[in-house]
This record gives sequence, structure tokens and C-alpha cells, in this order.
Amino acid sequence: MNTSEIRKENLINLYNEKGKRHGYWEAYWNNGQLRYKGNYVDGKLHGYWEFYFSNGELYYKCYYDMGEQVDYNPDEPKIIELTLTDIANKLGIDVDKLRLKE
Repeated sequence: MNTSEIRKENLINLYNEKGKRHGYWEAYWNNGQLRYKGNYVDGKLHGYWEFYFSNGELYYKCYYDMGEQVDYNPDEPKIIELTLTDIANKLGIDVDKLRLKE
């Protein structure tokens, strides 16, 4: 592990003194692909966020203001809500074979 990796590990996925997520966070799918990245403030999503499918394809990106999704740029496409079935169909997965992990 090089010095930049050590610094990065010390600066992401941290909790504040109240035990809430705070600062820059990343999460990864079991296959190593990025799942999401963005910032928390006192446990709430805040600022620019990106979410990805398990195949690495961008699912959506948006802005949050203390946990509330907001639209700062009217030129950007509107965020659409997808059901689990929509996502499974996009990934070519048989929705009847899906099992959710807790």
C-alpha cells in the first residue's frame, strides 16, 4: 500500500462524534465495482452523488441538500425513479430469481 492509498483510507467512510456518517464516502459491490460515492453531513447525503449498477454503469447522479434531493441544474436530465424490476430488466436479470440481502 502506497502513501496516497493510506491517506485516502484515512479520509473516506468516516463517522462524526455522534456516530453518523460524515465526509466523503464510497461503497463497492461484491465484484469490486463502485456502488456509490458522495458526501455525508451529520448522517445525511449532501452535495453531488453518483450511484452505479453492479456492472459499473452509471445508474444516476444527483444533488442532495442535507438529505433532500434537489435539482440545481435545469439543463440536466430529470432523475427518474426505478423499481427493482426496472433495474433487473436493464441488467438482464430474471427478477423472479432475485434475492435481497439484509
